[in-house]
Amino acid sequence: MQILIRSARIIDSSSPHNKAVKDILIQSGKIIQIGKSLKPKGKFKEVNIKNCHVSTGWFDIGAHLCDPGFEHKEDFTSGLKAAQAGGYTGLAVMPNTQPALHSKSEIEYVVNKANQSAVDVYPIGSLTKNCEGADITEMYDMHNAGAIAFSDGLNAIDDAGILLRSLQYVKPFDGLIINQPSDKGLTGEAMINESAISAQLGIKGIPSLAEEIAVARDIELLKYADSRLHLAQLSSKKSVQLVKAAQSKGLQLSCGVSAYHLALTDEEIVNFDSNYKVFPPLRQNTDREALIKGLKAGTIQVICSGHIPQDEESKKMEFEYAEYGVINLQTAFAIANEQLSNILDLDALVEKFTTNPRKILNLPQVSVNKNQVANLTLFDPDLNWTFDKSNNASKSNNSPFLGKQLVGKALGTVNKGILTLN
Repeated sequence: MQILIRSARIIDSSSPHNKAVKDILIQSGKIIQIGKSLKPKGKFKEVNIKNCHVSTGWFDIGAHLCDPGFEHKEDFTSGLKAAQAGGYTGLAVMPNTQPALHSKSEIEYVVNKANQSAVDVYPIGSLTKNCEGADITEMYDMHNAGAIAFSDGLNAIDDAGILLRSLQYVKPFDGLIINQPSDKGLTGEAMINESAISAQLGIKGIPSLAEEIAVARDIELLKYADSRLHLAQLSSKKSVQLVKAAQSKGLQLSCGVSAYHLALTDEEIVNFDSNYKVFPPLRQNTDREALIKGLKAGTIQVICSGHIPQDEESKKMEFEYAEYGVINLQTAFAIANEQLSNILDLDALVEKFTTNPRKILNLPQVSVNKNQVANLTLFDPDLNWTFDKSNNASKSNNSPFLGKQLVGKALGTVNKGILTLN
């Protein structure tokens, strides 16, 4: 069956059709024609949606699908439904499962589990056994089994020797290490950003210094190893400055930011709503503005969902004991779209969700062009909608955006010859 997307505005800076309104005809998973008023032969499924925009498929680095081991929070079925509803055709998933994705067998489990999905799923292998930061895993075996990168997820690599050896280990096969920079000695048992807000609430705060020292250390280790490193979810102004300086020296260093760090600050914590308890913590407005400037300058290359599902029992308790994280696969684009609509052109914003993640992970690039694989996201950047429990595809509801009106929504995806409409 052919798929005809009618009168769609193409948003893809690599395409000769960028910003043009065209029909797109797809057959057997490939774009076979782009033009005006196309009249395909044979049977076809027509998609004709007002204000439809089409880009290459959105890709997320670092979502948590919780499978295996924590399926009561999320599983492949619900997680991939949430990804599709959020416009994603590809995910690189974190290894913080039970057991962790720390050997060939767990990597193969993820690859096989997601094999039939319209969403491409790439496992990120655990850098150390059980993500505990002690014993380095057999990364080469996991790489051969399908691991796209290596990380301990939210568990920062505290041991400089382990991080250095890991950077050196993956170099022969051009592997990528992903680290969430944080100095555990400075973080301690604190839960929110250290600021006037933490003092006002009487809660011990995490200084931005905890992230910045780790960023500086990681940069020096990367320089020594001459390898590839991605810093996940930066949150502080000084971190952005450190990364910018390192990139200017030619280091193979990339970084990302979660969409919600572009919209929220630690002022949200005053009501002790555990849905705002995230890691790295929400920081001050000066940090938020620096993250946005870092995106505009190209210092920060990707916007990620930071999707961490938590069941109701893990969140509905005293703030001190609640687990970290929010669900964000369905809302990431809308949040970024609202915050950056006056900062970035739409095609530049979309690159943070499409071209750049694939480039960082050494994945083949796709394009909205004739004879290219049809890996596409359909979206309306101007659509007003409300995210609520009725349209939430995740198993969990831990989101501060539930009940909030958002602007910008995924309308559907095309991948592997499968059309999915929301």
